[in-house]
Amino acid sequence: MAAAAPLPPAAGAPPGGAAGRAAAAAPGGPGAEGAEGLFVVLGAGLAAASHPLLYVKLLVQVGHEPLPPTVGRNVLGRKVLYLPGFFTYARHIVEVDGKRGLFRGLTPRLISSTLSTITRGSVKKAFPLEDMEHVSNKDDVKTSLRKVVKETSHEMMMQCVSRVVSHPLHVISMRCMVQFVGREVKYSGVFSAIGRIFKEEGILGFFVGLVPHILGDVIFLWCCNLLAHFINTYAVDDNFSQASVIRSYTKFVMGIAVSMLTYPFLLVGDLMAVNNCGLRAGLPPYAPAFTSWIHCWRYLSAQGQLFRGSSLLFRRAPVPATCFPID
Repeated sequence: MAAAAPLPPAAGAPPGGAAGRAAAAAPGGPGAEGAEGLFVVLGAGLAAASHPLLYVKLLVQVGHEPLPPTVGRNVLGRKVLYLPGFFTYARHIVEVDGKRGLFRGLTPRLISSTLSTITRGSVKKAFPLEDMEHVSNKDDVKTSLRKVVKETSHEMMMQCVSRVVSHPLHVISMRCMVQFVGREVKYSGVFSAIGRIFKEEGILGFFVGLVPHILGDVIFLWCCNLLAHFINTYAVDDNFSQASVIRSYTKFVMGIAVSMLTYPFLLVGDLMAVNNCGLRAGLPPYAPAFTSWIHCWRYLSAQGQLFRGSSLLFRRAPVPATCFPID
């Protein structure tokens, strides 16, 4: 990002990921097109490598728990129930579908990642951000803040446009993956999936779950950039020899912290993408048919499940809670 910290891999990055953000930041010139092509390839490689993680994460998000919990101990030595972690869950998928099963839904995800990277680069060229001098002194706080606001606004525009363009393929990828739950074959290819969604849900079917994803992206960008700016301005002294290094790590740490706070938007967006689409994972008992993303948010909040799937290593079995009625 121009001024924001990258999302950690487990938190779920925006379309295109780090490669998409880097491509958007690549300067124009004779080698710009080559650099953009390199970032497209890099982004595709990262998407393929991280796909099993995203796949398991999505199945956990929809509430699919095919394996029983095991008894373990917490840091205090007390016995607790732990749900299977990523490696155990992935091994179960391999036992059912083979190793290739870990890459279910990869093709539309690669297309989505490529579209995101290309779109960000195109927006960057169409609306270039004017260079501003580096400002770090406390005497120039107003100028520095204007710089952060300008860069964040520009990054927000690129992120929103790329999210809208790539979201239809994101929806298809999500639905291909959750077919594992009910062993369906409704979405077997990109083009057939496009035709089916358009026939059954119309053009809006390609954009279900878009609003919470965009809100999460926007909140992440502004919170991360502004927090990093104020910490670097008021807490880091320019006279300190390692000030520049500390500032770079401040952005990274803020990215991790803020991405955890905005995780519920990612969860709600993914659940809305597969909800009530004819697949078992989007129907009761996994979830009711939500009327809107706000309905989904309230339902998860009442269940205490707004951070379901945020961790894939140490997953404690949830304590049964009373389900409050949702209007």
